[in-house]
Amino acid sequence: MYILLVDDEPLELEQLEYLMKPHFPYWTFLKATDAATALILAKTQKISVAFLDIQMPGKDGLTLGMELKQLYDLDIIMVTAFQSFDYAQQSIRIGVNDYITKPVIESELIQTLQKYEKWNAKSDSIQKALHVIHECYAEKLPLSAVAAKIHLSPTYLSRKFLEEMDVGFADYLNSYRLEMAKRMLINDTEASISTVADNTGFNSQHYFSSLFRKNFGMTPTAYRLQIMNDSEASPV
Repeated sequence: MYILLVDDEPLELEQLEYLMKPHFPYWTFLKATDAATALILAKTQKISVAFLDIQMPGKDGLTLGMELKQLYDLDIIMVTAFQSFDYAQQSIRIGVNDYITKPVIESELIQTLQKYEKWNAKSDSIQKALHVIHECYAEKLPLSAVAAKIHLSPTYLSRKFLEEMDVGFADYLNSYRLEMAKRMLINDTEASISTVADNTGFNSQHYFSSLFRKNFGMTPTAYRLQIMNDSEASPV
């Protein structure tokens, strides 16, 4: 599950992640200090919840929230130091799910996030398997290797994974690798497609490109160009 944190103050981003991570260790936090970067991240990963600072230089959090909602359905939580009726009205209009005020208090933050516990409710075995995948996806990673790392039989892990994740182990691993590849295509524009494939666990550029096209309807190169063009066209 991907969580987007957006604030023009880097220390605020670090604090939010620091407060949430112990309670939700298997969430992946993506951070941006401006709206343009946030939109790129939202296009490279499917965001479940976005925490947006209302007041930022350039494009504010409310405008960013509207643009994120146009991409796909996600929950938006506004983070603000200002109690304003006008902000509240605009937030309701764009479908904001909740507010958190600055300075952020851990107990209030966790109370707000309790509704998302269901996304953190996988069994301990599957949580551990997901942790191994997310840490080691760039390596050769057969099911048997993951099972050995978490001291389970491959047969049991395979069945349990399918039961809880509604997708097979290999399909999930490939899907996660593709998401990491999308991120690398944008974050390292000088990396060749072959390098991206190697660094995200695919054993051949041809297989990577074929799977990428099958899942996203375009080649890795075309995807990179599209996101770069969109970023250049977006007003800040």
